[in-house]
Amino acid sequence: MLKSKTFLKKTRAGGVMKIVREHYLRDDIGCGASGCAACDGAHEGPVLELQPLDRASSLCPQPHYLLPDTNVLLHQIDVLEDPAIRNVIVLQTVLQEVRNRSAPVYKRIRDMTNNQEKHFYTFTNEHHRETYVEQLQGENSNDRNDRAIRVAAKWYNEHLKNMSAENRLQVIFITNDRKNKEKAIEEGIPAFTCEEYIKSLTANPELIDRLACLSEEGNEIESGKTIFSEHLPLSKLQQGIKSGTYLQGTFRASRENYLEATVWVHSDDEENKEILLQGLKNLNRAIHEDIVAVELLPKHQWVAPSSVVLQDEGQNEDDIEKEEERERILKTAVNEKMLKPTGRVVGIIKRNWRPYCGMLSKSDIKESRRHLFTPADKRIPRIRIETRQASTLEGRRIIVAVDGWPRNSRYPNGHFVKNLGEVGDKETETEVLLLEHDVPHQAFSQAVLSFLPKMPWSITEKDMKNREDLRHLCVCSVDPPGCTDIDDALHCRELENGNLEVGVHIADVSHFIRPGNALDQESARRGTTVYLCEKRIDMVPELLSSNLCSLRSNVDRLAFSCIWEMTHNAEILKTRFTKSVINSKASLTYAEAQMRIDSAAMNDNITTSLRGLNKLAKILKKGRIEKGALTLSSPEVRFHMDSETHDPIDLQTKELRETNSMVEEFMLLANISVAKKIHEEFSEHALLRKHPAPPPSNYEILVKAAKSKNLEIKTDTAKALADSLDRADSPIFPYLNTLLRILATRCMMQAVYFCSGMDNDFHHYGLASPIYTHFTSPIRRYADIIVHRLLAVAIGADCTYPELTDKHKLADLCKNLNFRHKMAQYAQRASVAFHTQLFFKSKGIVSEEAYILFVRKNAIVVLIPKYGLEGTVFFEEKDKPNPRLIYDDEIPSLKIEDTVFHVFDKVKVKIMLDSSNLQHQKIRMSLVEPQIPGISVSADTSNMDINEPERKKKKLQK
Repeated sequence: MLKSKTFLKKTRAGGVMKIVREHYLRDDIGCGASGCAACDGAHEGPVLELQPLDRASSLCPQPHYLLPDTNVLLHQIDVLEDPAIRNVIVLQTVLQEVRNRSAPVYKRIRDMTNNQEKHFYTFTNEHHRETYVEQLQGENSNDRNDRAIRVAAKWYNEHLKNMSAENRLQVIFITNDRKNKEKAIEEGIPAFTCEEYIKSLTANPELIDRLACLSEEGNEIESGKTIFSEHLPLSKLQQGIKSGTYLQGTFRASRENYLEATVWVHSDDEENKEILLQGLKNLNRAIHEDIVAVELLPKHQWVAPSSVVLQDEGQNEDDIEKEEERERILKTAVNEKMLKPTGRVVGIIKRNWRPYCGMLSKSDIKESRRHLFTPADKRIPRIRIETRQASTLEGRRIIVAVDGWPRNSRYPNGHFVKNLGEVGDKETETEVLLLEHDVPHQAFSQAVLSFLPKMPWSITEKDMKNREDLRHLCVCSVDPPGCTDIDDALHCRELENGNLEVGVHIADVSHFIRPGNALDQESARRGTTVYLCEKRIDMVPELLSSNLCSLRSNVDRLAFSCIWEMTHNAEILKTRFTKSVINSKASLTYAEAQMRIDSAAMNDNITTSLRGLNKLAKILKKGRIEKGALTLSSPEVRFHMDSETHDPIDLQTKELRETNSMVEEFMLLANISVAKKIHEEFSEHALLRKHPAPPPSNYEILVKAAKSKNLEIKTDTAKALADSLDRADSPIFPYLNTLLRILATRCMMQAVYFCSGMDNDFHHYGLASPIYTHFTSPIRRYADIIVHRLLAVAIGADCTYPELTDKHKLADLCKNLNFRHKMAQYAQRASVAFHTQLFFKSKGIVSEEAYILFVRKNAIVVLIPKYGLEGTVFFEEKDKPNPRLIYDDEIPSLKIEDTVFHVFDKVKVKIMLDSSNLQHQKIRMSLVEPQIPGISVSADTSNMDINEPERKKKKLQK
């Protein structure tokens, strides 16, 4: 049956256009219930169980299916995801509304409908002849959709009466809309609110904890007085932003101080880019990453960023007087230069809440169901939740979602989502750090895996089209030990004319991942492979990452090759790019390659090739450094694991060899050569990578630190910085140069991906290169896959597609890639931090030499070279008399009693694991040398008081 839908649309020119769309209605859409004779043979097979007796409900004792409305799906998704909830009918009307309102929730629903164990059935009511409803005159689309949902629920209950008496089922309508529920009951449809239904499930009392508290007013603390001012409605905020009364920006909470935040303003105006907020009332219930509207306060109310570290430790949420007293601490006397534009939040434009990991802070009141949850991320406020499982959840990592934040509550309301496991457990902590850094780490879905090549796989004639056969070349790979995702291989040989031919061969991942399919979309979403200490979260499935795309030795592999003809002085005469087939002759580690280069006894083809590459790499590196490329330093550590327990038993800083540098030089050269080529061909659509020059203010700390050691660091250009770092040497202090380079790294800006048509500054500051991209790691970076596709089109080896030449889509892709790369870095650091804690937990207390990296008002930040470990030594402690501290920002220096500390001074510290706060276990450092009475501790490592809670826990377990 054919119906036509007519609607009017306004054109850009201001005219009105009538649009008529055809709408097909059908009779062959099944209800999805197993055993329904009327739908037998319908085009969609049964999904709903015949006897759904897994839920015992005191409200509806007979077998039933659930049919939720849009708001229940949007707000109670955590309840619906619970394994106890099965046999749910998701209407097309509801699914379309959810899709328009929340992409993340829509994805979660699609995952549930794809999960056969959940028995979620999508019923296309908008195309079913008996359930389609037309919009009535004067009826808004919201009311029409509510009516369509009720019509479908009524149809289901009538339809299921056809089933045999022993299999007869009911459909229960779940809605939190009072009017909709009343209308449904009037029409004879069994209807309940989500809360009524969940509370009726006597066998699953834990589900009540997962209910979201929806009405902010209904959940206000009894007799609680108003703390916060009301948020202005969106219409007023938009008017205010347009007129300039308010500014729109991203709310960024401070890690150090829960009473302070900044708002990064979204505007082209360089002035007032960042607005400071201080005090609970001015933060006005904004949560980290929310998009907010702020009002700038008059200049006489501006304040300076506080240098005080304040953690929220209050259990009594009504103690607002105490908060006001703490706020007074923030306002210390400062000179006028330090004042920052200050404001207050007047409204929320977009909430950016996510599920938060953390721990339950159990209420002191014995029978209380109301508790506070402390998130692992210090930038997130504590969350008030109701739970009956408090004793079970104590000492465990859990996930909580925020539901709302009433004006008279010190904390937002939320609900329990999931129990992750015991705090300190390796699996649990890894899950927490992946969730907290938003690293997609679920197993690849069947839809994604369906696009992988079928095994056994071999190269076909079709694969050889537009491809050169380079299997005769002496190609080899050089990687860290244990590497299975080998992206790159190299070769070097002498040509008949006396010149050298050098090739970089990169895995041809784009051959296997075609644009737009599920495998491509998932790789784009993940953006990068994440390397944790004991685990790798792959960007592409293992069949590609460790097998078909990995350039392992003695197997034929598809590659994308960049080949240069060079003189023996590394001058490039010709560059060409080709898709190829290679057969690597050896998979070497850096140490093995170095041993071959250094061994006088070895003169085979692989070794000769390596020596040629190494010689050229040294010339290339020298040339780069002369142009002003920076050689910076970061203390990377490597853990040696116990083969049985997999706990770290040794920790050492990574050793770099000549061969590391050799591989790096040719990867850089390939990336630069490809960047030039794709930009020549696609001046508006090339995906490039740039590294902005830091603003001069970033270098202040480096310049001052060097000056305190009578050294001069020039920062006018990258070349001036590189040269002065090379000159900054001290014969009596050989480690000084490394420290300066580590500090210089901290001054740098983040390198980012961008689309060439959306930017005009392409320069890569750190590499001193006018243009750069990423081409050499397509197994582990999605940016490289796009670059491969651009290059393949540029050389006529593959065809283009619309998204590839849409600069706005490319800019959005770059935004996601930059976010994913940043999160991967943070997750890697968090993994190192956790494994370092495990290491010191087993090692106990140790004393080590350290160097000061930064001096603060009440602390020094030190680096311990032996472990590549950084930590803070605090000089003010609770319940101890405060020492006399004098901080000088100009030098910079910190005087404690009669001892002065400068940056790069050598000290000795005691390192121990502090387990006194289970939520935030940390490495704690105390000063051993120089000796300052009342401050320094003895070098004796037998004092284990710091792990008292750990000891008590072990005692209880015995």
